[in-house]
Amino acid sequence: MRISITKRPDGGTVLKCVRDDGTETWQKQQGVHAAFFSRHDLTHYAVESELGVRNAFFGLIAGGWSIDETGQRGVAAKLPPDAIFVENLVGTLDSERASGSRWTAEEFNENTARFAANGGRRAPRNLTDDELAQIRKRRAELFAQWAALPAGESLELTF
Repeated sequence: MRISITKRPDGGTVLKCVRDDGTETWQKQQGVHAAFFSRHDLTHYAVESELGVRNAFFGLIAGGWSIDETGQRGVAAKLPPDAIFVENLVGTLDSERASGSRWTAEEFNENTARFAANGGRRAPRNLTDDELAQIRKRRAELFAQWAALPAGESLELTF
């Protein structure tokens, strides 16, 4: 699947996913949502690609889900365990980024368990120091590419 995240001149963003069969789904974000979701989606990509998870956000999109379906009320009950695991990790990474600190793997795993519990879910497995380092490295590379991208251009990824 081809993933394109476009930085619009008006400050908005567009996430577009073109599946291998040529079908596509897309979503436009404006304002603070554009700033948050571009990085959130890149974090999903880093987690899913580094851990080899194929049944979470981008895997569901590749399998036919629309982007809008993934954010609908009550969708968590329909998600496979891998998708819930990844959503917990991405949420924790988003929280860590917002805090301005860098947690140890132990702190990260504790916060992931808390994030899961707040959503009424069981804590996912813990990440190792190496897995967390790989994810952070890939996410930092993606964030740097995004920051350097001129308005009107797109960051292109393959999943």
